[in-house]
Formats: sequence, structure tokens, C-alpha cells
Amino acid sequence: MSEDQKRVLELQLWNIANTLRGKMNADEFRDYILGFIFYKYLSEKMNIYANSILKQDKILYSEIQENTAIGKEQIEAVKEESLGKLGYFLKPSELFSEVAKRGNGNGNDDNESNFILEDIQKILTNIQLSTMGTESEEDFDNLFEDMDLNSTKLGKTPEARNEIIAKVLSHLDKIDFKLEHTELDVLGDAYEYLIGQFASGAGKKAGEFYTPQQVSMVLAKLVTTGKSKLKSVYDPTCGSGSLLLRVAKEVKEVSNFYGQEMNRTTYNLARMNMILHGVHYRKFDIKQEDTLEHPQHRDIQFEAIVANPPFSAKWSANPLFMSDDRFSQYGKLAPASKADFAFVQHMLYHLAENGTMAVVLPHGALFRGGAEHHIRKYLIADKNYLDAVIGLPEKIFFGTDIPTCILVFKKCRETPNDIVFIDASQHFGKGTQNYIRQEDIEKIIFTYQNRITEHDYSFVTPLSQIQENDYNLNIPRYVEKFEEEEAIDLETVSKKLVDLDKKLKTTESEIAIFCKELNISTPF
Repeated sequence: MSEDQKRVLELQLWNIANTLRGKMNADEFRDYILGFIFYKYLSEKMNIYANSILKQDKILYSEIQENTAIGKEQIEAVKEESLGKLGYFLKPSELFSEVAKRGNGNGNDDNESNFILEDIQKILTNIQLSTMGTESEEDFDNLFEDMDLNSTKLGKTPEARNEIIAKVLSHLDKIDFKLEHTELDVLGDAYEYLIGQFASGAGKKAGEFYTPQQVSMVLAKLVTTGKSKLKSVYDPTCGSGSLLLRVAKEVKEVSNFYGQEMNRTTYNLARMNMILHGVHYRKFDIKQEDTLEHPQHRDIQFEAIVANPPFSAKWSANPLFMSDDRFSQYGKLAPASKADFAFVQHMLYHLAENGTMAVVLPHGALFRGGAEHHIRKYLIADKNYLDAVIGLPEKIFFGTDIPTCILVFKKCRETPNDIVFIDASQHFGKGTQNYIRQEDIEKIIFTYQNRITEHDYSFVTPLSQIQENDYNLNIPRYVEKFEEEEAIDLETVSKKLVDLDKKLKTTESEIAIFCKELNISTPF
């Protein structure tokens, strides 16, 4: 599929999403439209897989008569296979296309009602129920809980709600997701596009679930440097899961994906996003809890770790954490008002010896004093884990204008005697929200990988210099900026001086006359 065709699909989906725009805010209609797209995806995957099983019997899944003895037998056989392979099950009558037809009065039975709200709600529940007692149960648990089809936000009456939902399903049913072309991730890319569009309209709240694609790309390229396969990738504040999936695009294979997300709605979105991108339910483990207070992957270390944690978030900083293996060796906890380094400590605890970690932090984490200074010093002087400091442009994140940076950590560094500082803050494309261009991404990665010192952009800094600066990592201390002064036109300056001299003599003459009239001496 060409880029133009992908763009057409993205716009088609966005236009369908806008069917609900007037009904509710961006947060709310995001959950509905992404949920329906996911339901259509599950249905199409189910239909394709069931047809492959039934192919030798020359039967199409959608044509099975569910109420006959042989039909029930065939469906049960498909169900058993499907739960193992796909992790869920849908009956022929529960497929998206069948429901969409009924909703628009195109069913086979002329007397059949086109009221489908109850059907859809039941089907979404059945998807979850089909997984109970199986390996995939946790991955599908309450996955559709944010789609309340009885909400008055969709319409004041059941009929009004049914009409709008039937309309959305009808539009979606006409779109070919091309799932049989397994080498393409057309729908995955379109889904990411929609998540990004919703983020741009969600203001400050967007930071809860989405990292701008360009920043994700930088983080992903940093942690995959020199690797073509990863055993595991982890994001402790995974949001919609987009950052984890971005890492997968930089290598041939990722064996396992791990993430944790505190917000329940965003956690549901992350699981949908994983499944929709073709990540098998056995290959991802996304948990819902507060990462710092209640970590869910206690005893696992990861080869790659990426994160864009909430900037300077509050946390308990409970003294009991001083006996927690994640924090105990440092001697101090990150302050309760700023959890930035608590996330760093948590992530480093989970970083494998051969792993790389890249985390986005506010600039203040580079130079603030107190406990944060103590932790920075320990990480550099005692552990020597910090590999790079990268300054990012302003206004590239949704909902905040504050300056940000990326810190890269490794437990086994190839160049243990220096840290590379990169100031990419002036290299970006301008817009309502600034963005990092492809050439800017390539420059950051090339400079990091080759550890290049470049005037006004980067400096490979000896650890001794960082020690001299008392472990203050503020980038301008290492990457100096020389502003070229504006050229001075000496001829113009000379003329101005002559004019000023003439005016001064005239003024002195006038003062002398006044002084004579007043019978006082002149001040010259």
C-alpha cells in the first residue's frame, strides 16, 4: 500500500470519528471510535482465521447456521482453535459486518429489527467472557468498559443512540483494513494516526496517553542502537503503548513487551493497541497500577527501557521505600513533589546489564539540588551509568511548553570515561506545536552513536569536567553557544559622533549665555 493510500485510510477513519465529535469531547469520542475500530479488527481476524480452518470443508464462517446441530458443532470446533490462536472468540452472528448490516436494515430477515445497541453491548461482553479461564483472560478483561452505549452523550433516547452508532458502524464496514495482507500494518499505522489526532485535540490531558511520534522515534532509535533483535522492551508509564510499538519498528523482532499504566482508560487503550498491531497476547504483559507505589514486574530485567513519565509528578516518597531494592542503594529518595528521579531509579533497577534505557525528563532534573543532586552524583560518580544528555526543542509535547531532555543510561558503557551532551533545542520545525524533523532525528542519533563534538551542537565531556561542575548537567555548561555579534558600520558611527559633537557645542553655547545672564560661572 502506498503512502497516499495509507493517508486516505487515515482520513476516512478520522472523518468517521468526527461523526461523534459534536456529541462529546475528544476524550470521550476517542474511546468510542477506537473501540469500534478494534471490534471490527477482532471480527475480521476471527473471520479470516475461521475461514482458514473451514477451508477444507468448503464452508464460509459467516454462512454457518448457528441454531442447527451441525452448525453448533462447527462453531465449537472453531472456538477451541480460536481461543488458542487468537485468544478470543466471536460467533458468526457477532461479527462486525453482520451487526452493521442489521443496524442499517440490511439483514436477511425483513422483520428483523435494526435496533442493535443491546446486541453490541452483549457482543462486547461476550468477547471478554470467551477468554475466561484461558491464557488471554487478563489481556481482554474489561477491555470495552469505557464504551457505554447507553450514555446520553451519544443521544437523549435509545433510538437516537442507535441511529448514530448504526451510522458509525455502516461507515466503518465499508473500509477494507486489508488484514489478509499480513506483511502490511495498515490499520496499525492508521490507529496510531488517530491516537495522535485525539492527543492534539485533548490539550494537557494528552500527555497522559501519548508521546509525539518524533520523540518516540528518537527514544526507540537510542535504545536499539547496535541491535537487530530484543528479548524485551519495557515502558513503566506506557500510556497507549505507542512508544513500545515504536521500538518494535526499529528492530527485526521483539520477543516480549512489558508495560504499566495507572489510568484505567489508557490501560485499555494500550492493550487494544498491542492486539491491533498484531502483537500476540502471549507476547505482551501490560499491567494497570501506579508504577512507583505498586510495581507489577518486580523480578524482571529488560533489554530496552523507554519512558516519557509525567513531568515532576508527585509521589508518596514514603520512608519505607528506603528498604525497597529500587531505591535503597542511593541513600536518598526523590522529593515527594518531583518524582522524576524516582522513575529513573525504578527503571535502572529493571535494566539488564546489556540493556539501554532512554527517558524524557524536564530540564530541572539536570541541575536541581537536594536529593536530586545526590542521586545524580551517585549515578555518575559511583555507578557511571549515564551515557548521554540530549536537550530537546520547546513546545513539542502536548499540554506543556517546558524545556525537556532525554537521558540515556547503560550499566555497561562502551565509553566509560565521558558523557556526550547534545543540544538539539534549536533544531526543529515550527508550528502551533513544534516538531522534530526527520533530519533532526538523524542528526541526534548520528551524533550519539558516533560521539561527535560539534560546535554549538554537541560536546563529548570528560567525567572530570562534570565532577568540576559538581554534577550539574545543565547543557549550556558543556555545549557553549557563541552568538555572532551584529557587524558595526564604523562610518555610520563616526558620522553620529560628529553630529553629537556639533549638538553638544551648540548646547554648551546656549548654557554659557544663560550663565552670563544669571551672572554665574559656566560649568565648562
